[in-house]
Amino acid sequence: MIDWLLDTASVRDFLQHLVDDAVSVSGADGCGVTIQRRHRPLTVVSTGGVAEKLDEKQYGQDDGPCLQALRTARPVHVADTLKEDRWGSYPAFAANLGIRSSLSLPIPVHTHTAGALNFYAADPHAFSQDDRHTLASFAAQAGGGIALAQRLADTADFTHDLQAALSSRRIIDQAIGSIMQQQRCTEEEAFDLLRRLSQQTNLKLNDVCTRLLTELAGRPPTTRPPLRPRL
Repeated sequence: MIDWLLDTASVRDFLQHLVDDAVSVSGADGCGVTIQRRHRPLTVVSTGGVAEKLDEKQYGQDDGPCLQALRTARPVHVADTLKEDRWGSYPAFAANLGIRSSLSLPIPVHTHTAGALNFYAADPHAFSQDDRHTLASFAAQAGGGIALAQRLADTADFTHDLQAALSSRRIIDQAIGSIMQQQRCTEEEAFDLLRRLSQQTNLKLNDVCTRLLTELAGRPPTTRPPLRPRL
């Protein structure tokens, strides 16, 4: 998995590489990766024109083997869509598209993102027990890639929040210094004055300090350049 991640430009490319390889190993006619965030599922990558159509049918009726695997974190095997009585009109829809069997594997992401790796085949009983065991490794690899992407996104959010906090702290410190110089008071007394102004005006402390510095300098206070992550 590490080699694949290094060789691709994005997690989406990594997942596309993964499903293409999984289809060649399994002999399936289509494969897709479903990701659910904020209770909304979507197919992020697929191979074989039928996979995305079958996924969308399940999303539209909010039910199906893909969503069941995603929500229960258990594999869901459909041996023959012509003999399947679960999920309302979905099995007949799949059969009409020429799909007789499927395998949906939960993606073990271990974050606030849920996912499933879905295989579709034209033949009934296309996925043996050995196939299911082999393909589970692809679901695990997909989970690793998605989890890594999520951690990177969370790190970016944290860095942004930290930048905002440092910028706010710098403005407050500048305002305290200006009041200490004007009023010839201590740091604690200057901060107490700013806090009272915040309460009286019903403004955030950072906004009070920004206004004060703008009035004193005739322009808004500047902030330091944003933090840049080390490579």
